[in-house]
Amino acid sequence: MSAMRIGLAGFGAWGRMHARIYAQLQGVELAAIFCHGDATAEAAVSAYPGAAHVRSFEDLIALPLDVVAIAVPNHLHAQHAVAALKAGKHVILEKPLGVTLAECDAVLAAARDSGRKVAVNHELRVSQQWRQVREIIAGGEIGRLTHQHLSLFRRPFRPGSGGWRQDEARVGSYSLEELVHFVDLVMWYARENGLPHSVTARASDGSAMPQTLSALLDWPDGSSALVTQCLAGFQHHSLLEIAGSAGAIRTSWSGAFDRAEHPSFSLWVQAADESDARERPIAFSGELFELEQNLAVALASFAGEGEPSLSLIEARNAVALCLAIQEAGRTGEPVSLGGLTTS
Repeated sequence: MSAMRIGLAGFGAWGRMHARIYAQLQGVELAAIFCHGDATAEAAVSAYPGAAHVRSFEDLIALPLDVVAIAVPNHLHAQHAVAALKAGKHVILEKPLGVTLAECDAVLAAARDSGRKVAVNHELRVSQQWRQVREIIAGGEIGRLTHQHLSLFRRPFRPGSGGWRQDEARVGSYSLEELVHFVDLVMWYARENGLPHSVTARASDGSAMPQTLSALLDWPDGSSALVTQCLAGFQHHSLLEIAGSAGAIRTSWSGAFDRAEHPSFSLWVQAADESDARERPIAFSGELFELEQNLAVALASFAGEGEPSLSLIEARNAVALCLAIQEAGRTGEPVSLGGLTTS
């Protein structure tokens, strides 16, 4: 069989990680790269001289490609995804799905109309660490989930090429940067509880880019999740503590930065049939490993082998929840989560 031809949009820090993985995966050809800026275009030509190099997204999707991978600033995600789908390509899309619900719905409609698939890169879904938590809950080891506390404490975000991550018009909000991963996880972990119905939040300021943000999610069955993000810290540290009706889970990840090659991590579980907590094995954990795994899952789904690691509805729900958290943090008032849906 011929190799799956991939066109990559974006060659910033994360786009270069995409490129490295596509260049190494079997059955895949990094066929083309679109760069907007001169510096990234020169870097792409130097690193991958065998690929076609174009300077517009329209030229990229006009090429004979099977897949378009989109790793550009947030405000372009939905626009580029819709155009690629209309051109008949499958799409790998960096999170978030869009910066508004209207954008998310446009991608869902284009995927449905084109018959092509979209894989949104929520790479924690395939992690040995974070996925194992879901498997423990789904297996009934801690009973019914009753409470979650998921926190992120890290250094400020990098500004991104041209400072896009510091521009509300391009980033959308800081809730859509890293918190979007965590709200997806807490909804995934609480799948048996249904969807949360309201959120209350506190932010360090009323902007879309607060340095600290805390959100309390409530479910109709009385369960809850507290999700916090501090961007005024150091290094990169995340912690998840879960209580169930018959047990508990505690897992953490720490590194000098988010893409550390040698982070520290652990997973402790007190299951219903155990008198004390025990550590569960994790071979490796971190973005450097999980990105490759998730991209392989996405490409396999495009070839008809399974599905992406989360559905487009789940990706939309993560955006809807982040936007509600942003609104609750701005107003200081509870926000109903009527925008979440299962279909």
